[in-house]
Amino acid sequence: MKKIMIYLMVVLAPIVLIYFIVLHVQIQRYSHMEVPKEADYLIILGAKVDGSVPSLSLQYRIEAAVDYLEDNPHTVAIASGGQGPGEDMTEAEAIKRELLARGIAESRIRLEDRSTSTSENIRFSKGLIPQKGNIGIIVTNHYHVYRAVSIARDQNLEVSGLTAKTPFISLPKSYIREYLAITKYYITNIL
Repeated sequence: MKKIMIYLMVVLAPIVLIYFIVLHVQIQRYSHMEVPKEADYLIILGAKVDGSVPSLSLQYRIEAAVDYLEDNPHTVAIASGGQGPGEDMTEAEAIKRELLARGIAESRIRLEDRSTSTSENIRFSKGLIPQKGNIGIIVTNHYHVYRAVSIARDQNLEVSGLTAKTPFISLPKSYIREYLAITKYYITNIL
């Protein structure tokens, strides 16, 4: 029995390592996507809100969105994210407040405040896309762009990913969670 376990570890460990390397390459490749100018809309994916204060991850997403929105005045922003435990407001509302505080006109902001996952962020935001909205952008932290863009494309959206920084302190946890989330995404799509 011990020999079988050792054999399995020797065989499986390299396969698992190669799998995670392939995932990491995809994540890195998508985090450097070219973003179109004058997109019709951008979807800012929600992240943790501490009470009513956006987490650092969410702050970085908002900052990336504001930079883009300032340079592209016709782009509509869709703030996406429901309310989770420990949050005094929806993630969408926290995003909207920050956008307004940074000078983005309220007429350019739409709220999707029901979602609890990346898939729901995209699905529920679809109904808020401008009628002639063909070109879109998903705004999220760099480790998350690959899966978010893949989910959006599965839902027939023509999108690119706008990469926001990831807080250094959360990198290991974020990558481990994302590797598992991508694996779940692959399995779900196969079944």
